[in-house]
Amino acid sequence: MRILMIGSGGREHALIKTLKKSPKVTEIICAPGNGGISRDAECFPIPVIDKQKILELAVERKVDLVFVAPEDPLNDGLVDLLEQHGIRAFGPNSRAAQIEASKAFAKNLMKKYKIPTADFEVFNDPELALGFVKQRNKYPVVVKADGLALGKGVVICHNLAEAENAINEIMVNRIFGDSGNKVVVEEYITGPEVSVLAFCDGNTIKPMVSAMDHKPVFDGNKGPNTGGMGTISPNPFYTEEIANECMEKIFLPTVNALKAEGRPFKGCIFFGLMLTQDGPKVVEYNCRFGDPETQVVLLRLKTDLVDIINAVIDGELDKINIEWDERAAACIIMASGGYPGSYKKGLEITGLDQNGQVEGATVFHAGTIYDGAFKTNGGRVLGVSALGQTLDEALERAYSAVEKICFKGAHFRRDIGRVYNSR
Repeated sequence: MRILMIGSGGREHALIKTLKKSPKVTEIICAPGNGGISRDAECFPIPVIDKQKILELAVERKVDLVFVAPEDPLNDGLVDLLEQHGIRAFGPNSRAAQIEASKAFAKNLMKKYKIPTADFEVFNDPELALGFVKQRNKYPVVVKADGLALGKGVVICHNLAEAENAINEIMVNRIFGDSGNKVVVEEYITGPEVSVLAFCDGNTIKPMVSAMDHKPVFDGNKGPNTGGMGTISPNPFYTEEIANECMEKIFLPTVNALKAEGRPFKGCIFFGLMLTQDGPKVVEYNCRFGDPETQVVLLRLKTDLVDIINAVIDGELDKINIEWDERAAACIIMASGGYPGSYKKGLEITGLDQNGQVEGATVFHAGTIYDGAFKTNGGRVLGVSALGQTLDEALERAYSAVEKICFKGAHFRRDIGRVYNSR
């Protein structure tokens, strides 16, 4: 098989490295890729939202499969376009991708089909939204931009002034553009957070092993939220009993709800869950593999990913047995100094071999370029990952590898897996 991967982050590098293990794969190309990915696949500088150029590349290179990893092209209908031209693609069509592209759609779907989530209201008028917050008068309260906002469209407001500012920034000042046409005002819920990715073929759903992300930038869960500063798998709070409850009350009902709405989901659904005192609740859906959860989950996958992808596309997921490594996995994100705010790019990275790796770990490149040397090119630069018989062993191996890598201003959390993030 020739495979075209769409995307440029650590998630895509993890997917490519996993696909390369398959004896069925003869060639992988990537658009646009990054420095580390260029060691594992031929890269083409095509933006992920340039549907026409991606289609042309797929045709020209006679690829057998296009794997659409990021949310923007999924929402924009890249899978729809590829399928119209007879090209196999992994990922939901644009109608199914609405579970991530519109928080209002996702919340209303959960309300209609009685899938547990935080109480909420949707508003397209800032004055009505603020009036509801004042009337409710209960803090903290969560304000979410309806549309895609690079993971930054959620604000936890601790008082009326913060809520008013969040609503104005999103709906009046339009800091997220059209994504702020509507807001979801949501009840603040607390408890350990769990990330569960799941393969889905429109009818059957098969959850992957659980993970835990660490969003705040500093140790002790301090500072602003990021795209994720590290992950572990399995999640220590996600018991078999909770997994069974989630399958019964959340996973299957979500698949059946999307099917009932004429939006059957084929691809990977990400369930962002919170284990509240009232049981598991959905915080958010994503319509694709999470980042950096993918980096630890795929390290534990034993079954050939190509076989799973084909089963998903062909609607035969019920016929495949997916096996997982019993070992634990950990991923430490090395970020640019200043992230998630402003940061410098183009800083040389030392300590990596010619393939961008370190012995004893797997280094997934997220924000790098390669011009004879690896250099920084993003906020999250590297995902340094390892397996271990125990979580402590996995963390020790990952942190040992981190110590061998250096770039100016490099920042990473030293407590991944030690401080369990909940809000």
